[in-house]
Amino acid sequence: MQDAEESQPPNRWFVTLIVVSLAQALGTGGISLVYPFLPLYIQTLRDAHFISPELLAGLVIGAPPLVASLAMPFWGRLADQYGRKKMVMRALFGASIVLLLMGFAETALALIALRALQGLTSGIIASSMALVAGETPRDRIGFALGTLQVGLFGGAAIGPLVGGILAERFGFQLPFLFTSAMLVLAGLLVTLAVHETYAPAADKRLDLNPMKMIRAWRGILRTRGVKTVYSLRFLNGFAQRSVMPIAPLFVAALIPSAMAAGASSYAGLVLTVSSIAITAGSFIFGWLGDKWGYRNVLILTACLAMVFYIPQALVSNVYQLLVLQALAGIAAGGVLSAPAAMLAKYTDLGDEGSVYGLDASVSSFANGMAPMTASVIAAMFGLRAVFAAVALYYCSILLIGARLMPKSKRKLFRFATGAATGS
Repeated sequence: MQDAEESQPPNRWFVTLIVVSLAQALGTGGISLVYPFLPLYIQTLRDAHFISPELLAGLVIGAPPLVASLAMPFWGRLADQYGRKKMVMRALFGASIVLLLMGFAETALALIALRALQGLTSGIIASSMALVAGETPRDRIGFALGTLQVGLFGGAAIGPLVGGILAERFGFQLPFLFTSAMLVLAGLLVTLAVHETYAPAADKRLDLNPMKMIRAWRGILRTRGVKTVYSLRFLNGFAQRSVMPIAPLFVAALIPSAMAAGASSYAGLVLTVSSIAITAGSFIFGWLGDKWGYRNVLILTACLAMVFYIPQALVSNVYQLLVLQALAGIAAGGVLSAPAAMLAKYTDLGDEGSVYGLDASVSSFANGMAPMTASVIAAMFGLRAVFAAVALYYCSILLIGARLMPKSKRKLFRFATGAATGS
């Protein structure tokens, strides 16, 4: 099979990157639009009073990624067999239907079931990463995946803010309709504007033999450094998703009672600020990772994220939380982008679907367990304890990166010297 540089016209990979990044911004923006009010929405449905608000929040946020952790390796393998573009389209159009149905849920159980179905049909992020990684020259992979994170978190930045405002002004149903429309638009954009150059080998197509899938996954896991990267992705998923279910409850506790009606908007603002910061950090540190080395970037940013999360357990108002979320988000962007680029460096062309399918499975399992774990921590020790737990997750990432990842030959002082001399 030809590599990415030989199989496409010059700069075709860049066009694909921009289009997929925009589609992912629309898709993730739509999905994240419901997050600020979802823990509040489920409490208005029938049968919600049988479960504590913290546990309900954990279930409704955590259900999709938990189910997705089982489905993602399968979808990733199909991407290698049938093409990555088709998987992106499937995920976007499938999610649009499920999100539309959520706006008409009448019980908490029905909403949680639909959220689980969303996880079964999902895969927007993993399939987009596989598509971009397969089309991009290997020496630009850090920049490409960092740019893709701009689309991911750019959408996730705007979505919560818009969702909080829509929910307060028009009720909980309209945001789901708006989300569905955004996903359809993203799907049409990929369908019409992306021209995939990847052509599956003849012996890979129409082969759904589970034993061959398992052997392919085992081969990936035996590759040097891959299991360590997956452990980093797991911990990062835990760190990034822990705050989401408790954010509306924590913000409501911080603001004066006279402003309680604006809790959804403030929670959306907190999530938006965090996502904007992660977007900036992913782009900057994705580019720097190609120059400094991904291990160096990982260690630096994990340390900074840990430092900025510790004081969040002690904040006394929303504005302090916003500043610290912004600082921590920039650092978290580096923790996100570095391992994603490592996966592309460690594995072979043609396996991107399976590689990022397994990656999505690991991340989705963490994303599903994190809200539930955070809800238990909040119920037992209080909402502030969740921020301390997140700091511990980043501390673990720091230790694993420092002790288990191979050292890069590219040192920070060499890059700084080159920049100073213009070389």
